Amino acid sequence: MKSETLNDKYKPIPLNVKKDVARAMRRPGFKAAWDALEEEYTTLAALLEARQQSGLTQEQLAARMGTTKSAVSRLEASLRSDKGSPSFATLRKYAHACGRRLVVRLV
Repeated sequence: MKSETLNDKYKPIPLNVKKDVARAMRRPGFKAAWDALEEEYTTLAALLEARQQSGLTQEQLAARMGTTKSAVSRLEASLRSDKGSPSFATLRKYAHACGRRLVVRLV
């Protein structure tokens, strides 16, 4: 009996996000659901980009904000769920900890 190694079992599936999203857009209701989440995902992308560009980990950002890493993680995750939205003050604190300013625009 041949013994299997982890490499024999592990067969990664390539991910092509653009192709997968394009295919999903053809499903009934997907585009409407996707569009409904645009504001949340745009905001989340802006937060994550600000943290990345500032070179901060969640833990380092938390220290600057005077909170915990798990609170920063929950804040970033809250924009992807209906459980609750962060306050303006929290978003401002996050931005300032990244060396940024919070600006809200209605377009």
